[in-house]
Amino acid sequence: MEKENGANPSSETERWQFGHNKAVVAAGSRSLREAIYKVIACVEETGLRPVIPIANGDPSVFPSFRTTPIAEEAIVEAVRSAEYNNYSPTNGLLSARQAVAHYLSKDLPYKLSPDDVFLTAGCSQAIDIVISALSRPGANVLLPRPGFPMYEARCIYNNVEMRHFDLIPEQGWELDLEQVKKLADENTVAIVVCNPNNPCGSVLKYHHMEEIAKTARKLGVMIISDEVYDHLTFGSNPFIPMGIFGDIVPVVTLGSISKRWVVPGWRLGWIATTDPKGILRKTKVVDSIRSILDITTDPATFIQGALPQIIEKTKDDFFNNITHILRDAAELCYNKIKDIKCITCPHKPEGSMFVMVKLNLSCLVDINDDVDFCSKLAKEESVIVCPGSALEMKNWLRITFAVEQISLVVGLERLKLFCERHEKN
Repeated sequence: MEKENGANPSSETERWQFGHNKAVVAAGSRSLREAIYKVIACVEETGLRPVIPIANGDPSVFPSFRTTPIAEEAIVEAVRSAEYNNYSPTNGLLSARQAVAHYLSKDLPYKLSPDDVFLTAGCSQAIDIVISALSRPGANVLLPRPGFPMYEARCIYNNVEMRHFDLIPEQGWELDLEQVKKLADENTVAIVVCNPNNPCGSVLKYHHMEEIAKTARKLGVMIISDEVYDHLTFGSNPFIPMGIFGDIVPVVTLGSISKRWVVPGWRLGWIATTDPKGILRKTKVVDSIRSILDITTDPATFIQGALPQIIEKTKDDFFNNITHILRDAAELCYNKIKDIKCITCPHKPEGSMFVMVKLNLSCLVDINDDVDFCSKLAKEESVIVCPGSALEMKNWLRITFAVEQISLVVGLERLKLFCERHEKN
């Protein structure tokens, strides 16, 4: 439509003083969701077979992984009580923080207080808050490779330098501590440890965790311990919280009810300062966390109100059943993968919901890399797998076994057929 003077508005030169945020775009490029959505987009729309999703770590959509009725009833009671329709304190309801402190203290040689706990909208927000609290000009954080991309995204957004150390697959995905020592300098503020591990499915041993703590102390850095998969272990190594070594080095523990209770959509997580010597308070890291909480969103108050009942009343039978399902699924996944020639699994999964496997591209034709592999697998077989490139591991794949067993069997059989179809003669 032309203006009254006859000028065409499209021909005018317009100047706007706003535009996109480059930091957000760069951070978003590290999103695991974006990488998986790109793979999903490759599925043939006219495909007759159901899509098998073995990329995401959200088993809550499957009947076998439904959360305990105790958790559901706690939510209903909290809502119907009309006691939790208000805003909560920025660090969380006292009763909820007490419940988390008690829950974590069961595995520690000391007791946490509610003041050591800060509630967040899931563990992802906990990552955001801790990285933001540590950001300052020139600061760097040591991150595992492979690792959870949310840490990279938040470092980019907060202008914190990332330095990656390797996890060693042949040693059960233990940290390369010699590499850690070489990477650290006077501007290093923290090292991130994920245990049980996403994406590797590994569980760290006591001795190695102690060495991590001693190394961090020598370097003068804190440990960010991502324990969102706490107690989801089914191998020979039990879950050990990094906070056990809090008298050696200050530890910030991140967790949530998302994985163990299988309710990621409820968005209830926490930050806990497992630091009996109070170093994080003396260095004002705790003050920074509190300040960020004052200017960010809170988890839903009724979820917080339900948390004490969820934590205190959930029966061991529920946890044992979930662990049993994951153990069987991990065993099945590992054995099926061994029968696929072009894929190697260096370490049998013993925790979390994932396994990392390596592609042997020399065995395949018409496959350029891991992204190309996943895209063509989605197109030809309607199977969704996460490319390792999204986790800083080119030509690797992350597979989740936290799905219904029949879906896992079908998905891995299709994966095998795909590899055989593209295998070199």
